[in-house]
This record gives sequence, C-alpha cells and structure tokens, in this order.
Amino acid sequence: MDSLSRVAVTPQAADLLRRLRAEHGPLMFHQSGGCCDGSSPMCYPLGEFATGPSDVLLGTLDIDGTVDTNGTVDTGGTVDTGGTVDTDAARHEGHQGDEGREGAVPVWMSAAQFEYWSHTHLTIDVVPGRGGGFSLEAPLGVRFLIRSRMLTDEELAALALDQA
Repeated sequence: MDSLSRVAVTPQAADLLRRLRAEHGPLMFHQSGGCCDGSSPMCYPLGEFATGPSDVLLGTLDIDGTVDTNGTVDTGGTVDTGGTVDTDAARHEGHQGDEGREGAVPVWMSAAQFEYWSHTHLTIDVVPGRGGGFSLEAPLGVRFLIRSRMLTDEELAALALDQA
C-alpha cells in the first residue's frame, strides 16, 4: 500500500465534482451526522462551510487523480491526521496547500460523528435522488452518499488509532 487515506471517491462522483467545480470553483465536503440531510456528505464551495476545532479533516480527495484497481479515484496519497484539526493550524501545516491545489477537495467530519466512524474508510459516491438542501448537487437530481467499510488492522495501525 503506497499511501493511506480515510476517504476515496468513485469515478462517477469525481465526474460530478469536476462539473460542480467548473460552476462553483474549489469545493469541500462536510459530514456532520445527525438525522435527515446531516447523514449525507454535503458539498459546498471551499470555505463556505466554516470548520473549526470541533471538526476532523479526514483527507483530501484528488478528483483529477487516477482510478485505482478498486474502481475508486486515487486521493493523491494524503494521509490524514486521524484527529481534530484546527483550521488555522491546518493551514500552517500544509493542508491549505492541498485545498488550494486544482482538483483537491478536503473532506471534513464533525468530531462527534468521527467518534462513531473512526474505524471506517469512507468512499463518496453519487446516486440518483434528491440531494441535501444546501449541498451543491441538490438541484441536479442526484445526491452524494457515503459507502463505508471497516479499516483493516494494518490500516488502523498505520493511522495510529487506539484499537481499545
């Protein structure tokens, strides 16, 4: 395994993200948890959703990347911190460089939601249906969704998570 990330994107979702980027500029995702639309990944113009100390940067999708053998788009090797990331600190640690890079889409999750999802790998996909009211894909008759799988013991160890 060359690189490890908590997030990936399907080719179909990457296509839609490129379309949305052409219309709205650089993008970001946030997943807050909760009911209704809060359970879906929400796509916003980069910086339109304010992140802070109560959010975790899961990784950065490279929507212009190559497709791997699992049919997902290579995220460009961004290894996440696995913990809460203060946005000001993240900008100073180089995450801002990723966010400003063409094709880079940061994926954030609320820290409370991350407590439940910390042992999973998330793949952002797109399916027909009504999207979240504030998410950019909503008017297009499609919606983003998360497909998840448990991280392997090796992935967990590499991410330095406590396996208690």
